[in-house]
Parts: sequence; structure tokens; C-alpha cells
Amino acid sequence: MIAPSQLSEPAVRAFVNAVNAGDRAAFQEALTPGATMSDDGSDRDVAQWADKEIFSSGGHMDVETEADGGRSLVVAYRNDTWGEMRTAWRFEVTADGRVSRFETGQA
Repeated sequence: MIAPSQLSEPAVRAFVNAVNAGDRAAFQEALTPGATMSDDGSDRDVAQWADKEIFSSGGHMDVETEADGGRSLVVAYRNDTWGEMRTAWRFEVTADGRVSRFETGQA
């Protein structure tokens, strides 16, 4: 596992730390206004998805590997709804260091 503090991309590091802390404010700060996302290839509303999959269900990311300068992760993701699953995450990061889009799905 890779400790979140060791992740190469600061914006992704902030995202993972916010998820693992269950910190909605930090999660929003890690994202650009109007950030988008997809889950298993389908675009989702970020706020609704995050509430269901992260904040109301104890979501947690254990990073197994990173690639693409830290913008692609393989994660053991767990929450109270689905248990643990191996997932792939891809992030688009803006010049100001925030996530503008993330995509997740089964790895």
C-alpha cells in the first residue's frame, strides 16, 4: 500500500485524504467548481455520488499502485454499502492543482 502522504500528485493526495477523513469540506476544496465524474463508465452527479458512496457509507481508499504521475490509481476501496473492491481511479487535474474530473470503476 502507498500512504496517502506519499502520493505523487498533490491534488490526488488531497482527494484521497479528504475521502479517508470523511471530510466533505476538504473533498469540495480538492475539486474545481463544476467538477465531473463517472462510475463504471456512467457519468454521475458528483455531490449525490459522494454522499452515497463516501460520506454516508464510510468510504475509504487504500492505494495499491499509482501511475501517470500519480493521476491513475489502483485502490482497495471499501464502504459500508459494498464492502471492499479493487477499483481503478483516473484524475484530471487543472493548472491550479484541483481535480476537474475523476473516473472510477472496477479494476
